[in-house]
This record gives sequence, C-alpha cells and structure tokens, in this order.
Amino acid sequence: MYSEIAIELLQLLIVMFGSPLLVGVIRKAKARLQGRRGANILQPYADIRKLLLKEVVVSENTSWIFRFTPYLLATTMLLTALIVPVLTTRAALGFMGNIIALMYLFLLGMFFLALAGLDAGSAFGGMGSSREVALAALAEPTVLIAIFGIALRAGTTSLDGIITRFAAEPLLMLNAGHLLAFFALFIVALAENGRLPVDNPATHLELTMIHEAMILEYSGRLLALVEWAAGMKLFLFLTLLSNLFFPWGVALTNTPITIFTAFVALAVKLLLFAGAIALVETSVAKLRLFRVPELLAGSFTVALLAVVTVFFIR
Repeated sequence: MYSEIAIELLQLLIVMFGSPLLVGVIRKAKARLQGRRGANILQPYADIRKLLLKEVVVSENTSWIFRFTPYLLATTMLLTALIVPVLTTRAALGFMGNIIALMYLFLLGMFFLALAGLDAGSAFGGMGSSREVALAALAEPTVLIAIFGIALRAGTTSLDGIITRFAAEPLLMLNAGHLLAFFALFIVALAENGRLPVDNPATHLELTMIHEAMILEYSGRLLALVEWAAGMKLFLFLTLLSNLFFPWGVALTNTPITIFTAFVALAVKLLLFAGAIALVETSVAKLRLFRVPELLAGSFTVALLAVVTVFFIR
C-alpha cells in the first residue's frame, strides 16, 4: 500500500515538474525547425518562477471566480495526474481512472476558465470564452468517443484496464479502428491545448486568439498557475496518447526496475510526440476561425468510425 502511494506521489511530481520541460522542448524543436536558435528548454521554469514573484493585479470588476479559477485549474490537473496511468497501471487511485471521470475533470477546468474570462468584463475575455465553449462542444465528445472506441475492444472503460489488456495482447492494436481513434484523439489534443492549427500560443492576435484571450487579465502568481496548469494538461494528453495507444514500457507490476523502465519509455514517447507537434506547427498555418469547427467535426467523425469498426472488423 505504501509503495503504491509513493508511486502516486512520484507520478504527481513527474507531471508537475515535467510539464514545463515538455513545453520547453516543443518550443526548442520548433525554433530549430524554423532555423532559429530558440530559448533554452528550461526557460518555462524561469518564466513560472518570475511570475510567482510578481505582484498580482486584479480588476475591481472581478468576483471570487476570477481569483479561484487558477487554483481550481491546478487542482484538477493534479487530480487528473493521480488517476491517469503515467508510469504504472497499479496505482493507489487507479480505480478512479475511467474515461467518464477524466472528461468531467477536463470539463470542470474549461468551464471555470470560461467563466473567469467572462468575469473580467473585457471584450477579449468574453470573445475567448465563447470560442472556447463552442470548440469544447465538439472536442470533448470526440475524446470520449475515441477512448470509448478502444475501450470496446479492450472490454473495459478503466484506463488501467485498457492499457493492461493491450500490453498483454498487442495484436488487438493492429486494427484500423485503433489507428482512427489515435488520429482523432491527436487532433483533439492539439485543439484542447491551444496548439496550431487551431490556436497559436505564441501570439496575441486579437481576432483569432482563443485560450490567450481568456487569460489576458491574469498576472503574477495567478497567471503562473494558469500557465502551469496548461502545461500539465498538455503533458497529460500526450501521456494518454502514449500509454493508451503505445503501451510498451508501462509498468504492470510495481517493482523498481519496471518503474524505471516505464519512466524511460514515457520520456522517449513524449519526446517523439513533442517532435511531432513541433513538426506539425512548423508545417501548417493557423486555420481561419470558422474552419476550426470543420476540423473538429472531422475528428469527431473519425472517432465515430473507430467505434463502428469494432462491430465490423475483428
């Protein structure tokens, strides 16, 4: 029991302190692909530290929701880190890790962030919140259906159970539905985390920004928590993609060797995904805003096809 709790804490620390590093690696890879030197991969740590030390300036028009939201975002991401199989399928809180609980946690953070964007009373905040909710209406069901498609093949909605089944029977993954679910979830991961071609986290273009518009009024430690939570969300989405669709290396037993192997395997898979995201963001331009729902609707259709193939392709 104590070893499982220790592993849960280890997974929590990996998500907390590994997420800024992941963001830094993606930025560095993009800079290299664009022929630039780029900032150090440790720069996100320095940015968070700088923001934590700065004064918080809050508009007098805001309510408790504005101040409460950054703490809620960080808390929901940390709770998600406890139930998502990061290193092992034998974690103490693994019984909570089903796709329904996961979606509720992601939706809770999105809901309060949209409220915080409206709470400040600025035009950009309201614009970003309305866009975020509209996109979430397509993105969140796609995540649910994509994971449900592979859950049908695994015979369980538990994230731990899905990984254990696919790790034990790798031939189950050699299926068109598995590939379709992966592509659908990858597209939604880009959209949910405000990456290109849906949003550009590196700019503040007034007419096109979504996530950045909701957090323009934040400063100091509140902005640090929001940015940190966004990094953890990206880390968790890529971890889900890595371990659900490529479960090699995930620890099925809690021994020091398997945990270390899982850590190395996760680092390699996240590094590959970081390179893939950098390549996508370097190769494609940002979509016009009214074309984004078409992209998400397409990913929803792909996820639905992944479910249909379960009944027609064995």
